[in-house]
Amino acid sequence: MNDVSQGGSKAADREYCSTSEAAQMLSVSLGTVQQMVENGLLDAWKTAGGHRRIRITSVEAFLRKRQSGGSTATSNLRILVAEDDVVMQTLYQRTLATWELPIDVKIVASGFEGLLEIGREMPDLLISDLVMPGLDGFAMIRKLRSEPKLAQMDIIAVTGLSPEDIDKEGGLPDDVIIYNKPIPFRELKGYIQAKLVQTQRRGAVRG
Repeated sequence: MNDVSQGGSKAADREYCSTSEAAQMLSVSLGTVQQMVENGLLDAWKTAGGHRRIRITSVEAFLRKRQSGGSTATSNLRILVAEDDVVMQTLYQRTLATWELPIDVKIVASGFEGLLEIGREMPDLLISDLVMPGLDGFAMIRKLRSEPKLAQMDIIAVTGLSPEDIDKEGGLPDDVIIYNKPIPFRELKGYIQAKLVQTQRRGAVRG
């Protein structure tokens, strides 16, 4: 423990760093660092006061692996948003951009456009409204879930419909997560951060 407290003013002389310092080094949130520790991606221990201390060499090793381009962990998480309301589209764009997470976001205005985009490149996560002109979210999601090759794509429905309204439309597949509007950005951010950690873990195992 004295190694941490007596580390001196030079970061290079220290063996451990705090969670916030690791988050800065990795350009991720505190929550993401905590999940990386819990999933074994970073080597850490807890002080008597319950504070995490993360081994700097494990942070540097993760950075090298991410920058090398040789692992799936270096790839940005691909997110497709299907939402026809222009105001909501702008809200998604601006809010997700402020998170500064390694994500690529595309937005479409209908289920038909969503199917076309997914046909070009399957996203890691689809966030979809249910009521849209033309091909709605219900039809798009059912079509996607009928394709075995798309089974690994996560789907979240964000809707103003009640559970009863959804049931009247025939419901949704059991593995689709349903959030109610207004858009629950806090929950979405937590989900995306967990998805990123899961992807990084897979990359570390393969590496």
